[in-house]
Amino acid sequence: TQLRIDYKLKRKDSTKSLLIKTEKLLRIEDHDFAMRPGFGGSAIPVGIDVQVESIDSISEVNMDFTMTLYLRHYWKDERLAFPSSNNLSRTFDGRLVKKIWKPDVFFVHSKRSFIHDTTMENIMLRVYPDGNILYSVRITVTSLCSMDFSRFPLDSQNCSLELESCAYAYAESDLMLYWKNGNDSLRTDEIALSQYFIEEFHPSHGLALYSSTGWYNRLYINFILRRHIFFFMLQTYFPTMLMVVLSWVSFWIDRRAVPARVSLGITTVLTMSTIITGVSASMPQVSYVKAVDIYLWTSFLFVFLSVIEYAAVNYFTTKEEMKKLKQLKLSGYDASQAMAFDGCFHDQDIELSTFPLSDLNTDPCVSSKNSTTPDLPPVLGTRLRRRRSIRQSVNHIMSNSYKIDSYSRIFFPLAYFLFNIIYWSIYS
Repeated sequence: TQLRIDYKLKRKDSTKSLLIKTEKLLRIEDHDFAMRPGFGGSAIPVGIDVQVESIDSISEVNMDFTMTLYLRHYWKDERLAFPSSNNLSRTFDGRLVKKIWKPDVFFVHSKRSFIHDTTMENIMLRVYPDGNILYSVRITVTSLCSMDFSRFPLDSQNCSLELESCAYAYAESDLMLYWKNGNDSLRTDEIALSQYFIEEFHPSHGLALYSSTGWYNRLYINFILRRHIFFFMLQTYFPTMLMVVLSWVSFWIDRRAVPARVSLGITTVLTMSTIITGVSASMPQVSYVKAVDIYLWTSFLFVFLSVIEYAAVNYFTTKEEMKKLKQLKLSGYDASQAMAFDGCFHDQDIELSTFPLSDLNTDPCVSSKNSTTPDLPPVLGTRLRRRRSIRQSVNHIMSNSYKIDSYSRIFFPLAYFLFNIIYWSIYS
């Protein structure tokens, strides 16, 4: 037992001695790594490159996205230079990272982020003999993306992940962030998203001003997302179109079939309400109108008007039948002779405005079809026109309510077809 304990102590001591050898090689104890390299001099340049592994999720409700990436930092710290006969670098894990200085890069507008730690912390530190350092870490970050849904779901979103030197420490005069390889500093794996197509990935840079501390370098990972429309065509647009077309079926149902037409109208209205509610529940409560709202509410209006159309048809039909019923109850009265009571036939549809007023006869029957004036020469360009006023047209339709359905069979499809042409030409 004593031999076994001594063996364990030797193993611990040997491990400790190896760690001491590494720290001695890099002279960890000889320097104050709480200070940046070259403190008091010019700003230390820190190169950045990023490899995007995946975009895990994009939330319209929370207006954010989650991205997993490899973030690599490059800088030079001559305090960590070490002699090497073969000029090879040395690689270490996260235990040594905690003992040296490293850039204080953070993600602007980040909501949540973490470093992967399965099975070990996903951190790598590589030190070169001349003091150049590569520090790589695998991070998942959830960041804000201000989205504009005015063209939803026919929209494109421009999101960005922003990296900056921490506003609590090193300003532009102390630390300078830059993309190490220019536009080639941003690399992506093959990324496939369920609702979006990634149109573009590109890096950019700029400066950020904090009134109390100064200017800071800021790097941007910009990407443009274009939404796939096919999902919304299947889930929203096609069902809406079918409900509108289904509401038109009532125009071909007999106007006296009240239960059939009312049931069809109420069913389509309730179905449209369900579709609108489902779409609204999956979207943030924005204060402006979205493209899908315009389509859904216009379609809802068409469905609602089809119900109102039958209400008008039913009302006019009832009035027409009541009028006929009253006429049947009248006795000894021939309505066809009512026009001849004053001795002449009056037709208000005839216009004689082109005749000279001085030549008109004062006889009350002068406007009759049978009246002739032999001494009046014919006037060129004068003809009789029959014109029905708007009020007469409305009265005619009211007395022939079946024509409302006939006109609706043409007007409703044409109006909805025109709306679709305008809608898709604007938003597609």
